[in-house]
Amino acid sequence: MRRDGRIVNAMSVDVEEHFQVQALAGRVSRDQWDGLESRVEANTGRVLDLFARHGVTATFFTLGWIAERHPGLIRRIVAEGHELASHGWAHHLVTSQTPEQFRADVRQTKALLEDIGGVAVRGYRAATFSVCPSTLWALGILEEEGYAYSSSIFPVHHDLYGMPDAPRFAFHPLPGRAFIEYPMTTLRLAGRNLPCGGGGYFRLLPLALFRAALSRIQASESQPGIFYFHPWEIDPDQPRFDGLPLKSRFRHYVNLDRMAGKLDRLLGAFAWDRLDRVFGVAPQGDPPAPRRPSADRAVS
Repeated sequence: MRRDGRIVNAMSVDVEEHFQVQALAGRVSRDQWDGLESRVEANTGRVLDLFARHGVTATFFTLGWIAERHPGLIRRIVAEGHELASHGWAHHLVTSQTPEQFRADVRQTKALLEDIGGVAVRGYRAATFSVCPSTLWALGILEEEGYAYSSSIFPVHHDLYGMPDAPRFAFHPLPGRAFIEYPMTTLRLAGRNLPCGGGGYFRLLPLALFRAALSRIQASESQPGIFYFHPWEIDPDQPRFDGLPLKSRFRHYVNLDRMAGKLDRLLGAFAWDRLDRVFGVAPQGDPPAPRRPSADRAVS
């Protein structure tokens, strides 16, 4: 997809609370969530305002847990022209779920998002990019449950996630099926895949490096990038949790005060749109009925 001669990149937001991230999982249990201060609606509102100023529409991968508690936010996302997509129910890693649990999770989330938003939910992103070699079966379940695509694989080495041998750009993981995986963007350099798709890397590294990496991918490989971040990343005033390991504290809190400004400049430097439009996924319309499970579609 091109606009004014420029390749259009996919902008995405993983909608979750500041206390729901994997870096805090050892400190904050799920049974504490409802008792903690909610900041997601205000933070996502700031993101929506920022996108509106730049004329950007994006894909919002949203937790069912969030949608259940903030239905007005879901309606605003849809009303302002963004794509509504699934981030699972409560940020469970796919690696922590059985196939049966995963199916129930993505089915419940899709149904609620579609009920509130009034549009079909076509996309899914796993919590912490937890689709990896041991959980590829999840992609077959997504296809059976009516999803058209996933953006859940990060082809890098990382201590929490990663599938470095996966294709770097869009591919069909299910033989003979239309379902597509859109991996997170990486730059191939010196025989390694380097992450340049956003998140904590974007907060940590200079903006110039991200701009150079994305420009190189577009120029040398004629591919759009996929960028992601979380609403809590533009919230430097969020409550701080004590007792975190140094690595977790660094990952979650580094450069929160710089994120909004860097994001503002990034939005102005490239062309952006929602993931389904960038890649030509069937448009959102009335919610479809899920496909019936079939054993021959399972991914091994």
